[in-house]
Amino acid sequence: MTRTTILQLVAFQVLVILLSVGADYIPPSRFDGFPYREGSLGLLDTVLIEAFYDPVCPDSRDSWPSLKQALHHYGSRVSLLLHLLPLPYHDNAFVTSRALHIVSNLNASATFPLLEWFFKHQEKFYGAHTLNLSRASIVEEVVKSATRVLGSSYYNAIKNAFNDTNTDYQTRVSFKYAASRGVYGTPFFYVNGFLLPDTGAAVDYKAWRKVIDPLVSTKKSIQNAESLHFFL
Repeated sequence: MTRTTILQLVAFQVLVILLSVGADYIPPSRFDGFPYREGSLGLLDTVLIEAFYDPVCPDSRDSWPSLKQALHHYGSRVSLLLHLLPLPYHDNAFVTSRALHIVSNLNASATFPLLEWFFKHQEKFYGAHTLNLSRASIVEEVVKSATRVLGSSYYNAIKNAFNDTNTDYQTRVSFKYAASRGVYGTPFFYVNGFLLPDTGAAVDYKAWRKVIDPLVSTKKSIQNAESLHFFL
């Protein structure tokens, strides 16, 4: 199956989803995604990377250290907006993605630490290890994991949030948003709204530098030109 065919199938599936909900479909109350540095996201002032991840995807896990290194290198010149795509063929992807929404609602600064926890302990949540486990036991393990990141005082709040339909809705919105952007696997990356070539595998630090360096240089040149015009 070619890439074009896959994208056509994804577009068709999105159309079916939208038609199926009919008049009840409305945009969500906030834009999907988690900013890496809370409050620092400036769409017009930085190079914006959008990453589509699955918490139990090995390729997502392997791509994160290089992307994180690049974000720290560029500082405020680059922003990251993380989107979740819980893939149906990854066991417990929806539950772990929902946990990230829950934690973000409780304490946004703990969202990425929890993502890194899931990456570090992926074997707990998918594959043969979970084959004979009930959904309830897996949710309990996810709740315990999130509690380790946030602190023991959050246990009841996290557990109760799995009975809150709002967090289920938020996770579904993430899935539908990814589909609407033509994303069919993880990791996927967009830079300033454009799909990064060779998406679908880990991008190393040198590759990120090769992509971002010219963009940062161009933005700086434009800003210098705008400053010069101010004095003319």
